[in-house]
Amino acid sequence: MLKGSDRIIDYPLLQTRFEGETCKFFSAFINADGLDGFTISGTGTIDGNGLQYWQEFWIRRSWNPQCTNKDAQRPRLTYVSNCKNVTIQDVHLINSAVWTNHVYRSDHVRYLDCYIYAPTENIWPENPKRGAPSSDAIDIDVCHDVLIDGCFMHVNDDAVVIKGGKGTWADKDETNGPTERVIIQNCRYGKVHGCLTLGSESLHDRNIILRNCQVDQASRVLWLKMRPDTPQHYEYVLVEGIKGHCGSFLFIHPWMQFFKPSDRKDMPLSRCNNIVMRNNQVEAKTMFDVKTSDKYELIDFTVDGSPIDFSRFSKATKETAPKVYL
Repeated sequence: MLKGSDRIIDYPLLQTRFEGETCKFFSAFINADGLDGFTISGTGTIDGNGLQYWQEFWIRRSWNPQCTNKDAQRPRLTYVSNCKNVTIQDVHLINSAVWTNHVYRSDHVRYLDCYIYAPTENIWPENPKRGAPSSDAIDIDVCHDVLIDGCFMHVNDDAVVIKGGKGTWADKDETNGPTERVIIQNCRYGKVHGCLTLGSESLHDRNIILRNCQVDQASRVLWLKMRPDTPQHYEYVLVEGIKGHCGSFLFIHPWMQFFKPSDRKDMPLSRCNNIVMRNNQVEAKTMFDVKTSDKYELIDFTVDGSPIDFSRFSKATKETAPKVYL
């Protein structure tokens, strides 16, 4: 086992990447930058020792509801940047203080048969429902050619998250960019907020596949977070062969948390297009939980070959699914 320090002073403060921005933030526990062939493998455990960080966050949030991850800064477990031919395999990655795995501006990255865990409750005596805040399993940020295969993910936030930048002028910032050609397959999800989430810090995500996975306690399978303050384009997303249980299968809402719109006369209209869902067997409380908006358009969505007409959705309705969604 490698176990991280629970003292933030033991982590260097440096120029890095976090929450869709290049900024000053603390290093991760394990860091790799500019490498070819970086590998973590074996059946050991990397433990972020996050309990005191989680408790500090919830204490701060209790007296300041607007407290963000940058107000209560915590170290990620692994951060891989500017690398290629990366393999993280067979290892247990647990108890991260904040995001568990963050990969930025890297390509040909593989997460194989990993066990990724953070508690989803009972970490703060004053509120037993609190879990490890923002403990995303894998954040893929301005990357291409990524494979996640055979992993188990149970965290108190989203599981696989596609990122690339945020803000009204994010598409003009060269540190941001697209994420494309990502495959998530043969994975099992415990309790997570979203199995596959695009956003909230994304610009252009394309050619993303989620397939042949088991879902046990997910709140959502496919979550498209639409920031009104950011030009976003999500396209060519395939979800197939998913089995299990969830709250909502498809969830699309404007993402309003901590957003900061500014004046931009040529602000592009955001779009989601060519989203395909097929051959899924999921027991869902809600098939579609969708809110339309004048800030984005939803086109070319299909379920088992049948197009979805979102024109019937108002800004405050959702469609209850039959008990079993195929």
